[in-house]
Amino acid sequence: MRTAHDRGDPAMPLCSAASTRARPRKLRADADTTELPRERRVLILVICCTSLLLVSLDSTILNVALPVMQRGLGASLSGMQWAVDSYTLVLASLLLPAGSVADRVGRRKVFTTGLIVFALGSALCSVAPDLGTLILFRVVQAIGGSMLNPVAMSIITTTFTVPSQRARAIGVWGGVFGLAMAAGPLIGGLLVDTVGWRAVFLINIPVGVVAVWATLRYVPESRAPAPRRPDPIGQLLVVGLLSTVTYAIIEAPGKGWTSAEVLACLVGATASLLGLLRYESRRAEPLLDLRFFRSAPFSGAVAIAVTGFAVLGGFLFLNTLYLQNVRGLDALHAGLYLLPMAAFMLISAPASGRLVASHGPRPSLVLSGAAMALGGVLFAACDAEESRPSLFLGYCLLGIGAGMVNAPITNTAVSGMPLSQAGVASAVATTSRQVGQALGVAVIGAVLAHGTRNITGAAYPDAFADAARPAWWVITGCGVAVLLVGAATNGRWAQKSAERTARLLAEAGTPGRARGAASHP
Repeated sequence: MRTAHDRGDPAMPLCSAASTRARPRKLRADADTTELPRERRVLILVICCTSLLLVSLDSTILNVALPVMQRGLGASLSGMQWAVDSYTLVLASLLLPAGSVADRVGRRKVFTTGLIVFALGSALCSVAPDLGTLILFRVVQAIGGSMLNPVAMSIITTTFTVPSQRARAIGVWGGVFGLAMAAGPLIGGLLVDTVGWRAVFLINIPVGVVAVWATLRYVPESRAPAPRRPDPIGQLLVVGLLSTVTYAIIEAPGKGWTSAEVLACLVGATASLLGLLRYESRRAEPLLDLRFFRSAPFSGAVAIAVTGFAVLGGFLFLNTLYLQNVRGLDALHAGLYLLPMAAFMLISAPASGRLVASHGPRPSLVLSGAAMALGGVLFAACDAEESRPSLFLGYCLLGIGAGMVNAPITNTAVSGMPLSQAGVASAVATTSRQVGQALGVAVIGAVLAHGTRNITGAAYPDAFADAARPAWWVITGCGVAVLLVGAATNGRWAQKSAERTARLLAEAGTPGRARGAASHP
């Protein structure tokens, strides 16, 4: 018999007195999560969101600590870019196979392993003696992190199978990112000013330990009925493409776009891209199924994830350096300045999930893109940083944009795809986010490095302001792209393309049940 929750009854209480007294029943591996009671599903959602909190806190806390780390390690601006992008690049490169491996060997098993490796990497980062070692240990962190968010999202999508409930769950997932934005700068600033920058990594360890215990106790094991085969060649091509593009962008301001090293990276990136397109299109079970991109909503979700999270990554990198190196704030006060953005992210993320559930992804994406673009224009054309009210207004707009964009990306990417490949589809969306964040840091950092090269001392604040203006225009352009692509890829014709893609995958023998697109006309 279906419960009120299974029918989507919003009046169903979170848990009853009897359910709180009862011990959660143990489930066998590969249990059907659609039969779980509501309170157990909520608990699973909380556990999965813990992984997002870990990864997001690591990002926001680290950004606040960057100027102190730069001085403590004697690193250059490009060195700080690598401290951030070494993590995001490896994370982005491994997300796709992590989702596929989890579909094959078990999502709980991979998720638990990721938590352990991430905590270990955090411990190693806390004792890194120099920048090179820190970057290496950040790679260890990223290997663990790659097993967290896409696998957690796969667990969520297989636990909440009713589209409206799934959209709300994804909205909560996005709200956790807003929570990390709110808590991260404050916690990071407090740790940096009282203990030191190394403490920003140590905080991950106790959270990881609790998450491992809760996962083993409460999350049932699940696997895809017909997971994809490993694709090591496709994986190497993805790594080659992402690493060469990012290296070229970060190093070009110092070495020149025409230097042999940068040109070699661009040639390697082009070859990797062409090889990836040709090789993956010929495989029966590719790492990246190019047929997915025949769905306009899916393609739009990927493009929006890249551009939207480029805004977030670029803003955090740019603004942290501005607040501490130009305004002279300490890490704690720099974190306090980011509270308006974090608060609006925290509010708008779950609101976006509810909006997607009731009206589809288009309204959330249009609002997100408009807010990002307006926030960028305030800094690029109106010098918003010159007064606190305009500065905070810009932060609020960017917070609304970043909070609204997450839920429609995930919901659209998963909808219309075979349910058995939920890990792969959600991993593509998560990979796109990480790629966007890495590119945002690389591009914004390259613009700053070009404008402030060979300038120090009293002239640095003015040089920073001049260099930041084109960087803000880049952020504005990304916001416009989110708006336009979001509006264009979520109409009737887009829904029909998703339906055609689902039929194509079914006719080609893709296992699993194709679910209808959740986007509304």
